[in-house]
Amino acid sequence: MPLTVDQLIDPAVRAFVTAVNAGDREGFQAVLAPGVTMSDDGSDRDPAEWTEREVFAPHARMAVESQSEDGLSLVARYRNDTWGEMRTAWRFTVSGDAITRFETGQA
Repeated sequence: MPLTVDQLIDPAVRAFVTAVNAGDREGFQAVLAPGVTMSDDGSDRDPAEWTEREVFAPHARMAVESQSEDGLSLVARYRNDTWGEMRTAWRFTVSGDAITRFETGQA
C-alpha cells in the first residue's frame, strides 16, 4: 500500500510530491531553490524542460512506496501519459525548505 503524502517526513519532499500529483506548476516551482539541478537515469537534465516534458504535460503522478529514514530518498510508482507506469527511485538534496537537487531513475 502506498504511503500517503502526509506520511512523507521531509516538508520539501512532501511539497514536491503534492505538487506533482496535483499538476501544480506554481507549487512545484515554489519548492525548488533558484538554480536547482536534476538528473534522470544518471544524466543531468534542464529541470524546467524535463519537468514540463515528464511531469506536467503528460499528467504525472507519484505513488510513494517507501522513504528513507531522513525522508530524502523515495521509491515510487511513477506514472505519466507518455511512458505509463514504472517503479522509480528519487533522491533529494534540500537546503532549508527548498530542494536544490533531485535525481530520479528506474528502481
